[in-house]
Amino acid sequence: MVESKDIREKLAKIRRQALDLGFEGFGVAPPDVAGAGEWFQQWLAQNFDGEMQYMKRGEAKRLDLDRVLPGVKSVICLSTSYFTTPRTLEFLEARETGDISNYAWNLDYHDLIQPRLRDLEGFLAEVFPGCRTKSYVDTGPILEKPLAEKAGLGWIGKHTNLLTEGVGSYYFLSEILVDVALPPSGAAEDHCGTCTACIDICPTGAIVAPYVLDSRKCISYLTIELKEAIPLEYRKALGNRIYGCDDCQIVCPWNSYAVATEEPAFQRREGVNKLIELMQLDDAGFRSRFRKSPVKRIKRRVLLRNVAVALGNSGQPEAVPALTQALSDPEPLIRSHAVWALGELMGPEALGVLESALAGETDATVLAEIERIKTV
Repeated sequence: MVESKDIREKLAKIRRQALDLGFEGFGVAPPDVAGAGEWFQQWLAQNFDGEMQYMKRGEAKRLDLDRVLPGVKSVICLSTSYFTTPRTLEFLEARETGDISNYAWNLDYHDLIQPRLRDLEGFLAEVFPGCRTKSYVDTGPILEKPLAEKAGLGWIGKHTNLLTEGVGSYYFLSEILVDVALPPSGAAEDHCGTCTACIDICPTGAIVAPYVLDSRKCISYLTIELKEAIPLEYRKALGNRIYGCDDCQIVCPWNSYAVATEEPAFQRREGVNKLIELMQLDDAGFRSRFRKSPVKRIKRRVLLRNVAVALGNSGQPEAVPALTQALSDPEPLIRSHAVWALGELMGPEALGVLESALAGETDATVLAEIERIKTV
């Protein structure tokens, strides 16, 4: 496209406004996603989306952004850092606590970023009177990582997260679709080279090939997106992870360049992830502890399912009373995973506790867990 001085100056104003609002990364991509769209269709065909049915429901829109915003001509891509402190894999040794992914350490990022997007949309309307926009932060039917790559924000790494040279990958992506033709920023280049650290570290082998993630094996999927029982073959691999998994980012060399944000919303809250305490949360306690947190999204039944697995992996005899109490929980999902955890901690001796506490049990999933312990 032919860039006029006027359009360049307006784009520079928009970029400055975005940075003033708190966005760290800014770029513009054309709305064409043809190449990424073909890859996405292949990914769906292999059922790598698991139970994330919204991926298939939004397929047509992801492949054609004109279905999202008719007349779209450009996509403004933005990034917001949530990095606060360097991490190692030492958290795996703290078996009395549950590990929560970095981005969920404090407040829900949607509540911070969405108002900024609305403000930037308002500024766009001032710069381009009459323009139409549509914004998303991790919620819309768009291929945000390929678009961000085309906008120059970074490249899609072998772990499928977006990476930025000199920055790393600890950031959120958001977008504004606009029906104004803006000069594209130019695509980023891949700098992963021969490194396979992320592939080698993945506890469940979810990165089935460079740049290909089978979500069904990913601990982030298993602890957040999956709403039913965690498959037996992955429970030990979860360790003490109860919400997400950062292993592939922790070992990524590019994250050694990450600069900590001073944003208060992302600073770590202490004392919220002691496993035995979490296992004893009722509905009111869950809502109180995780109010305004991303963790609230998975609801109590899924969090306590994850906590039960983490306690089963903890080797802590002190967890037995809390898990025994969970055998009377109204949620079969929690009861069945508490059965598994007691079996891991107590072995066959758990049968006495289970037969007493679950004498009238009728749920098939809970009964199946008891039978499995009998055959071990």
